[in-house]
Amino acid sequence: MTEVVSVKFKNRGKTYYFDPDGNTVAAGDDVIVETSKGLEYANCVMGNHYIPDEKVVPPIRPVVRVATESDKRVAEINKQREKEALVICQQKIAEHGLDMKLVDAECSFEGGKTTFFFTSDGRVDFRELVKDLASVFRSRIELRQIGVRDEAKILGGIGICGRPFCCNQFLDDFQPVSTKMAKIQSMSLNPAKISGSCGRLMCCLRYEEEAYEDLVKTVPKNGAFVETPAGYGNVTQVNLLRRTVKVKLDGEGEDVFKTYSADDVAAIPGGRPKPGEPLPHLLKPRPLVTESAPAEAEGALSGLAEAVAATEERRRVPIQREHQPRSRRGGGQRRDGAKREGAQAAEKPRRSAEGKQPQGKPKSAQQRPREQQPREQQRSAAPRRNHTRRKKPPQAPQG
Repeated sequence: MTEVVSVKFKNRGKTYYFDPDGNTVAAGDDVIVETSKGLEYANCVMGNHYIPDEKVVPPIRPVVRVATESDKRVAEINKQREKEALVICQQKIAEHGLDMKLVDAECSFEGGKTTFFFTSDGRVDFRELVKDLASVFRSRIELRQIGVRDEAKILGGIGICGRPFCCNQFLDDFQPVSTKMAKIQSMSLNPAKISGSCGRLMCCLRYEEEAYEDLVKTVPKNGAFVETPAGYGNVTQVNLLRRTVKVKLDGEGEDVFKTYSADDVAAIPGGRPKPGEPLPHLLKPRPLVTESAPAEAEGALSGLAEAVAATEERRRVPIQREHQPRSRRGGGQRRDGAKREGAQAAEKPRRSAEGKQPQGKPKSAQQRPREQQPREQQRSAAPRRNHTRRKKPPQAPQG
């Protein structure tokens, strides 16, 4: 493992590894690094970290120091010089009448070299232009021709998706993009819809290419002759992301179209057989319940079914009570009668307790507690009168 620091120049382009050389650098710090062209001002995107030795391309150059205030002041002066250099170079290009588009200018940190980036459709003879620029800036002049994709990477912008350009945000290198990538993703082959602001095919077409290639291997192609549970037919439409196909079934009369999952159809190799040849049977029946289903899932489903049945039973009980038949007199009289019967039943034990003696052997007044004696004995001890019913005399029998 090798300890390195990841930096970017002008906060764009490729990430480079440098040896920290004993310096502790944090992400976001500005540093001065040693390059093949001398000292350069760069920005750290990842602090001290370790990478495998095979990822390091020797020789790895060191980080000279973390940028100081004077270094930052020099970097600001260089930015002003770059803006002035763009205006002067644009004027010189117009004077010489060259077919080139100036994109950017870059001054070295030490100020001994100025580099101009431009785009052009063909080769440009800029030898006279270099001489005029060298006489103005009194330093080394370099003119570098770049492509339109590099131009978009330097200038930046907003893509048709509404987000900043991928090349300006995080792409380090440009990967080749072909029309086949758009075709396999079922995208429109209109150049205006699949091209970026640079005029080349969008870099994002490459992001999902591997996923679509894997899906194509498991889904029948458009126009393939397939076997379905309802018979044979030809595929008329394919949805790779949903893994579904629309099949036109063979038969007489009106055309019948059905949509199946890719697992429910089988493509016939070689296409439709010739007339008279038997149709092969390649579709394997799929069981409704797989044998590998865990027993816990079945138990959970049965428990869920029982709970649902119990809930439905509880819901039906109050409904049955509400629909019980009522008498002709109405429910109010029945409820009043029930109240009277309940009141009479409550009074019966009270009367038996106050007026009647229990069936067992009665206790004498002396043995009873005072609070259990009759109220008449508590109020007065006077003897009671013997009220006896007088018997009627017998009547003589008539005639």
